Amino acid sequence: MRDPKPQGAGWSVEFEAMAGPCEVIFDLDEAAQARWLGELAEAESLRIEHKFSRYRDDNSIHQINHAGGQPITVDDETADLLDFAHQCHGLSNGRFDITSGVLRQLWRFDGSDRLPTRKQAKALLPHIGWQRVKWERPNLTLPAGMEIDLGGIGKEYAVDRTARLLATRTEAAFLVNFGGDLRAVGARRDGRPWEVGVERPGVENEAALRIELHQGALATSGDARRYLEKGGVRYSHILNPRTGWPVKEAPRSVSVLADTCTEAGLLSTLAMLHGRDAEVFLAEQGGKYWVVR
Repeated sequence: MRDPKPQGAGWSVEFEAMAGPCEVIFDLDEAAQARWLGELAEAESLRIEHKFSRYRDDNSIHQINHAGGQPITVDDETADLLDFAHQCHGLSNGRFDITSGVLRQLWRFDGSDRLPTRKQAKALLPHIGWQRVKWERPNLTLPAGMEIDLGGIGKEYAVDRTARLLATRTEAAFLVNFGGDLRAVGARRDGRPWEVGVERPGVENEAALRIELHQGALATSGDARRYLEKGGVRYSHILNPRTGWPVKEAPRSVSVLADTCTEAGLLSTLAMLHGRDAEVFLAEQGGKYWVVR
C-alpha cells in the first residue's frame, strides 16, 4: 500500500488488488488512522481475490474446477456467492452464467483483431450452462469439463465486504473505489457528496459522466479497455453464454446506482447482456442509470 495522500479535507490510500488499482478516501484528519484503515481494506480485498480467483491453484475455485465431476463441499461464504449466482441465472433467463468462463479459452480482449470462429465457440457450448450443475448447498457437483468463474461478481462483492468491514472500524465517511466500482458510506463532515467520474469509452483519463454520490454504490460495465475490433466492428468482452459470442449492439458503457455494489454490478452487467434493449431493461428496474453508446 502507498503512503496516504491528502485528498480534500481527508486522506486517500491506494493499493493494487482485484486485478487493478484500488483507492479508499477517508473523510478524517489523521493520516495514521487512514493508513491503518487502508491496510485493513487492502488485506480484505486481497483475501477475497485469493479465495475466488480462477488464476490460482490453492483455493476452492480451483478445487471445484478440477473435481472431475465429483461433489465438493464449500464454506458459507462461497455458498452465499453460489446462491447469488443461481438467483442471477434464473432472473436473467440464463444470460448471467458463471459457467461461461470457459470461453476465455477462445477470447482475448486485448484490442486486437484476432477473433475465433463461430465453430470454435459452438464447440464449447456443451460445457456451459448453470442448469447442468447440481447445487445443493453446501455441495456443488460440476460436470467434468465445466468450470465456474466468479469474476463477474467478485470485484463488486469485494467492494461491499470491504465497506462493511471499514464501517465497523470507523465512524468517518469514506468512499471505496475498486477499479471504478464504488461504494460510499457515511455523511461527509461538510455535507458535500463525493464527485465521481465515469471514463469516456476509448478515451483514457477523460470523464464521460460526473456523478454526485452521497450514499450507496455505483458500478460500471463497458468495453473501454476490453474489446476486439475487426473490419470496423467493435466486439465487447460481454459474451452471450448461449452463443459464445459477444452481445450484439451492446452499449459502450452502463453505470447503475444501487444500495450495494453487488446489486449495481449485476444490473449494469445484465443491461449490457440485453444489447440494444439495455435502456428498456434498466427502465423496467427503476432507479438511476447512465448509458453511453
